[in-house]
Amino acid sequence: MVALPSVSPTAAKPAGALCVFLVLGLTSFGGPIAHLGYFRQAFVERRKWMDEASYADLVALCQFLPGPASSQVGFAIGFQRAGLRGALAAWAGFTLPSALLMYVVALGAGRFDTGAGSDLVRSLKILAVAVVAQAVWGMSRTLTPDRKRAAIALVALTLVALGPTALAQGLSIAVGALLGLFFCRGPREPVSSPLHDTPPARRRLAFAALALFAALVFILPLLAPLVPSPALHLFDGFLRSGAFVFGGGHVVLPLLEAETVRPGFVGADAFLAGYGAAQLVPGPLFTFATYLGALSPAPGGLVGAALATLAIFMPGLLLVLAALPFWDELRQRPSARAALRGANAAVVGVLAAALYDPVWTHAVTSPRDMLLAVTGFLLLVLWSRPPWQVALALIAAGFIV
Repeated sequence: MVALPSVSPTAAKPAGALCVFLVLGLTSFGGPIAHLGYFRQAFVERRKWMDEASYADLVALCQFLPGPASSQVGFAIGFQRAGLRGALAAWAGFTLPSALLMYVVALGAGRFDTGAGSDLVRSLKILAVAVVAQAVWGMSRTLTPDRKRAAIALVALTLVALGPTALAQGLSIAVGALLGLFFCRGPREPVSSPLHDTPPARRRLAFAALALFAALVFILPLLAPLVPSPALHLFDGFLRSGAFVFGGGHVVLPLLEAETVRPGFVGADAFLAGYGAAQLVPGPLFTFATYLGALSPAPGGLVGAALATLAIFMPGLLLVLAALPFWDELRQRPSARAALRGANAAVVGVLAAALYDPVWTHAVTSPRDMLLAVTGFLLLVLWSRPPWQVALALIAAGFIV
């Protein structure tokens, strides 16, 4: 089980977590991997809120669960520092700067139709091609290192290509997990941290979080078609997208595309431009949902942005609360590890399908676009430039060309 920090939750105040995570939310550029590095420096090296082993355990837990890994790690650190209020304060501090910036981008989206605005949108769409291609390249090397997992990725790609909907994407990940149970078993991995007793209150909170997660993910979709509420439909769509994100924040792109672009709520150009803009702001990539919620026809605006933001993050955060007391036992189960390997392999297929449609088909319409997309990809992969620098380079190149 994840070891507790040296300061008990009752001895720390949520305001402290809010202040620390607000600074991180304003300065953490570079995506989830970079965020985890910032967290380690802030909480292990500088503030000594936890030791190296405890932090590694938290990272392992959040990579095991679906959801935004860096936000989940921050939420868990806040929870261990100052209880549930500390967890919510940590999430708010890390998320709100990015969410507010993406809301501002959504407010100006209507001004990007002509002139310089059109050129900016084109550059952001090409940036999306480079970023997603980098994600597929990197994830394929780590999540499909053998023939069995490569085959699972191909199965997932086939399912999504034949039925490009949110249902097909969720089904492909479920099929990947099932295939992983049979074909991806490996040796039992050693567990470094010792067992710790968990207070009964935390177990009760864990069961309550799991029950709420199950109700939202499995019961809400059955009720949403029966209730004529645009707000409920928006909340349900973004919540299901957040519940099936394995393997990194970029995987949310095909899920959100199926919930917003295919039904006609958001245009493909605006969708890809917003995804490109999300690479420029600090904090979690999941605040792309803030932008889409603001652009949705109903409720849209500030209410739509708030509902979409809450919905996309909620499943992953509930699962952290549910899993924390039982993580030590769960991660020793070979079946759980095997299912995760299969699900992660399927994620590569889902993201590869999204790289073609809608990313490539809507962004690359000329040889010039292809040249810029390949240049952006090489800058990301070979020169290891952060996405915001690549974005500035592509925007400048787009205006010059």
